[in-house]
Amino acid sequence: MDGFLNVAKPAGWTSHDVVAKVRRILHTKRAGHAGTLDPDATGVLVVAVGQATRLLPHLNLEPKVYRAVCGFGLATTTEDASGEETEQADASGLTESSLRAALPGFLGEIQQVPPMVSALHHNGQRLYDLARKGIVVEREPRTVNIHGLELLSFAPGERASAELRVTCGGGTYIRTLCKDLGASLGLPAHMARLSREAVGNFSLESAVLLGDVTEDSLISMQDALGWPTLNVDDATAAEIRLGRAVNYPLIPNNGGTPHRLPIIGAGGNLAALYDGALLALLRPDGEALHPFTVFAP
Repeated sequence: MDGFLNVAKPAGWTSHDVVAKVRRILHTKRAGHAGTLDPDATGVLVVAVGQATRLLPHLNLEPKVYRAVCGFGLATTTEDASGEETEQADASGLTESSLRAALPGFLGEIQQVPPMVSALHHNGQRLYDLARKGIVVEREPRTVNIHGLELLSFAPGERASAELRVTCGGGTYIRTLCKDLGASLGLPAHMARLSREAVGNFSLESAVLLGDVTEDSLISMQDALGWPTLNVDDATAAEIRLGRAVNYPLIPNNGGTPHRLPIIGAGGNLAALYDGALLALLRPDGEALHPFTVFAP
């Protein structure tokens, strides 16, 4: 039982809770997620099952798309709605036009200071573990990439709010984006609500509810990987299983001189298929293909 699940995570569940539930449903011990989603957040959580866990470093998990509600006029210790209130201000002077004018400043490569409630390490400890103890440490700014920032709706008032669609690269903290957006407008702000709409090719529209997960919900490893594929015969499969390099295959050219298969994408790597299933990941080197990850039958 190997493959990926595109799970629609419900609110109130940690990503670990979802993985544990998947293990029980599918009666497997081997499962892991492809990127944490906050307990209060909903939306796409990619879960690898069985040997698919070995593909996680090779999976295309970008861009990520979020729908977030930013609340203006209130800041919290966690930069989201679950934290303790730290600052208040009247946001009734905020207008939709001034908000729209501020958004372009957050496009492209920007700097973010990771929140204390993050999984980053500091001297061997997770930041969120330190935060639970009331410890705040200095964090270095990190470069993140915001590909798109769209204002979906705006509600003015003393506690104004805005719904945004954010398309971004990995490592982006949406709660910090909301906080920094508010600061650019001279207001305290926090992330009031968050839903992840897409992770790479995994979309919320095609996600399965946790209670509906079955073995039939699994996406095959080769489909999720999306690399160029090469079907191999019995003899070649046997060599690959032993970890041996194999000849780069020659492809007929309409009766002319055979040529070697052009490899595009995936850094030039290939996925070898045998009997319709993923056999190995191959790296080309001259006229040979070297297996660097081999999967059990």
